[in-house]
Amino acid sequence: MATAARDELTLSYVLRHLCFAEQAAGRVHAVRQLLTESTRLRRKLSFTAGVAANLIGLADLAASDGDREAARELLDEAAGLAAGSGAHGVGRWIVQARDRLGLA
Repeated sequence: MATAARDELTLSYVLRHLCFAEQAAGRVHAVRQLLTESTRLRRKLSFTAGVAANLIGLADLAASDGDREAARELLDEAAGLAAGSGAHGVGRWIVQARDRLGLA
């Protein structure tokens, strides 16, 4: 329905939440695709707090692939976006992700 209505912000949320279902099913490739597309839409819409939130998930995926440097870069970008948009809650999620991934 979001696609039919051309509501890209809602679609970005739909894709993000579908990625959680795929994650629960263990389909990592689908998780990455959905989260990447959600992030693309959020960047297009300048929804920086939402981009920051998505980058945390992408950092988790990078870390699970063994790419700690990419995970660190994604969290650094997320931190800058969260701070710049006043998304303090997302900022706390970033701190938690850094701790969880050993990237503090």
